[in-house]
Formats: sequence, structure tokens, C-alpha cells
Amino acid sequence: MGSRRSVPRSTAIERPLIVRCGAFGDMVLVTAMIRELHARFQLPVDILTSGAWSEPLLAGQPGVGEILCVRSRKTPYWLASDQRRAVRRLRERGVGPTWYCDASAAAYAMLSRAGIDERFVVNVRDHPLREGEHVIEQWRRLAAVLPPALRGRSPPLPAGAPAADGSAPVSAIEAGCLLEVPGKHRADLDRWLEARGLAGAPLLLVQIGNKRTMRRGLRRLAANHKYWPLERWATVLARLHRDCPGHRLLLLGTGPEWRLNKELIALTRLDRVDNVADDLPIPRLLALLSRAEALITVDSGPAHAAAALGCPQVVLFGRASPSLYRPWGAAGAAVTVLTGRVDGVPNMLGIDAREVTEAWAALPRRQAP
Repeated sequence: MGSRRSVPRSTAIERPLIVRCGAFGDMVLVTAMIRELHARFQLPVDILTSGAWSEPLLAGQPGVGEILCVRSRKTPYWLASDQRRAVRRLRERGVGPTWYCDASAAAYAMLSRAGIDERFVVNVRDHPLREGEHVIEQWRRLAAVLPPALRGRSPPLPAGAPAADGSAPVSAIEAGCLLEVPGKHRADLDRWLEARGLAGAPLLLVQIGNKRTMRRGLRRLAANHKYWPLERWATVLARLHRDCPGHRLLLLGTGPEWRLNKELIALTRLDRVDNVADDLPIPRLLALLSRAEALITVDSGPAHAAAALGCPQVVLFGRASPSLYRPWGAAGAAVTVLTGRVDGVPNMLGIDAREVTEAWAALPRRQAP
């Protein structure tokens, strides 16, 4: 977690803290809340989280301060040295306004151990989703609520005095997720593209799998509600290949998805299709999403990152509700959401390949740099 200047435990600070332990896409979505709190407090927002993706995703992003990352918040405390380190750092940091954004209470014990009591906490469980509300709207609404210990304080926060119930108007910041790509990561992407023989070519991206798809192995893909058959993906790739003869088609993913991509390439027998799932650390993935003309993807973390980086996309949804989790970026790039039903139940298998190719044809793509 790196060395930081210690703050006496008794010190009360105004620097906000967000507790959010989620998947890749969840952490992209919480950037909407980070921006709100950063604008309101005019201070960096610290994050207590879990998952190896959180630090490379969020480090250096607008408004992000210190990132405290634990491997698992469910491991017994006496066995978890990473939890103990995080608690020590929270004690050093001091008690301040905290937004607890997990439905699970598993991480709450770390706050208690660090001396952050309920008077300083806004808990998402006390502010559930409203009907028809997108999760980004929920995070923005939550950011407008003050912990009890800060209500009625003087002088008011930079965003304006809170109302009697501790809330304040949602700020004028444009709603949506936002990510930025530092120059060093763009330079790394340039070198990587050159090494792979992709430099100078316009790029189209395709994400056919995700963490859930690969969780139980390739033999059980069809039982997974985020799986879309390889034969339909082959039809989509053939359309992209035909419509964009000068483009390179890059199949995204993590290490386990490389095999799935390889099977798809063997099925299509197309040239100009590259399987890059073996070499996409998160900073390089973000740089690639910021460069590409468009993305076709299942509901996934990269879909949310693409929206946050202004990459137009067609996204296939299964059981998850698009009204709740539709990719929503502050950059305003086009997002076409497709849904299907099987036996009256939301199911990605109810989406036909022709629907995807038609949505692709109508998608306003970004101009290649």
C-alpha cells in the first residue's frame, strides 16, 4: 500500500473515504461517486476496496486519493495481514466522512476496528435503489448525503450547505463514469501495438467473455447467462471483417479467455483478427479502449470502462437489468444495448446475430486518431 505520512488517530479529517469491494465494472461505476465527492469536498477521495484490479484501475484517476486494497474482506481478521495493515492505515489517517457502498456487511468490521463509528458513515443499506434508478444515479444521490457527525456543521461544505436531512442537491457535474489515460500508458500502448504489428491500423474491439463466463470452465459455458454462442460471434466477426477491410479486429479478455478467443478465431478462419487476451494488463486495456473506434461486448467490466473512456459500443445483456447497469459514460459516447428473452425470461441467448450486426451498422463509430 506504500508509505504515507501518518495522521494522529485522534485527528478528525474532512477527506472522504469510500468503501466499495466489487468487480471491475463495479469499480468503474463508483468513479461517478468519486467525482461528486471530490467536487464537494475539494479533497482527494480515499478508497477501501478489494480485488487486484482496483489499484491499477483507479490509481491516478481524477479525484482519487489513497487506495487501501485487501485481498478478501471475508477472511477471518486474525488470518488476514492485509486487513490488519488497512486497519492500521485507517487509524493513522484519522476519522472522517465515510460512504459505505457494499450491500454486504463484511468490510464494516474494518471500519469499526479503525475507530470509525456510525456517526461518520453513510451506509448504502439506508439508501436503497429507487424504482427505475440506475446505479450511477444512486451513487450520486448517496454522495449528496452527509454523515450524521457532519450535519449542521459550519462553515458548509464547498458544494453548499446541507439540508436538514443531511442531503444536498446533486452537483452540476455531468452524470456518468469517467476515466483518464495518462501519457505513459498511451506510450506503452504505442510500443505494444508496434511490437504486435498493429501500429497505424484502425482498431475494432470485441469482448466475447467475462469473469463469470470463465468461472466454471469452457465445458459449461452454455449454462452461463452471460454466454453467447461462438457461432453467432463468428457471424458478427465476419460482418465486421467485410465492412471494415482496413481494420484490425482485436479480441479482448483476460488470460483464461485467451482459449475461448482462440476457438472463435479457428471457427471463423478470418485474417486480421488478433487474440490479445494474453497481454492486456488494465492500464493497457484502458489505453486501448481510449484508442479504438468501437467495441462489441457482452455485459462486462470493459463495457463500463469503454463508456467511461468515450468508446462507442454495442453491448449484449443477459439477466442483468440495463436500466440498472447500462454502461453510462460522462464522455457521452454512443451505447446500444441489446436484450433478449427465452421462454419469457431475460436471456442473452434470445439475441440473434442479425440484431447485433444491424446495431453495429448503425453505431456512430469514433474517428481513429
